[in-house]
Amino acid sequence: EVQLVESGGGLVQAGGSLRLSCAASGFTKDDYAIGWFRQAPGKEREGVSCISSRDGFLYYADSVKGRFSISMDAAKNTVYLQMNNLKPEDTAVYYCARRDGDSWYCRDYEYDYWGQGTQVTVSS
Repeated sequence: EVQLVESGGGLVQAGGSLRLSCAASGFTKDDYAIGWFRQAPGKEREGVSCISSRDGFLYYADSVKGRFSISMDAAKNTVYLQMNNLKPEDTAVYYCARRDGDSWYCRDYEYDYWGQGTQVTVSS
């Protein structure tokens, strides 16, 4: 059974930092893309940051460039999202997702496997 389990969400003040983790298990393909998406109340889900396993292609949404950083520990089958200088508008449920095959995009409809989500709340 494939599984993605997120952790690391919480409540933080504006300007603070959080690190989200996504532990993957049960996957067999070594050619994949994995990333973070978020959905705020009343808004559509958006791609935050994605990474491809083979070519290392990175994607960041314009709204998080320079503040968020995605990384991957292949030995631990874990991907991280370091979020610095958080803003109230970053408040959302953050989801980890994975797709088979590389991707140069971070489009949610291209991703097949999803975690349960973790809440990030940034207070002003």
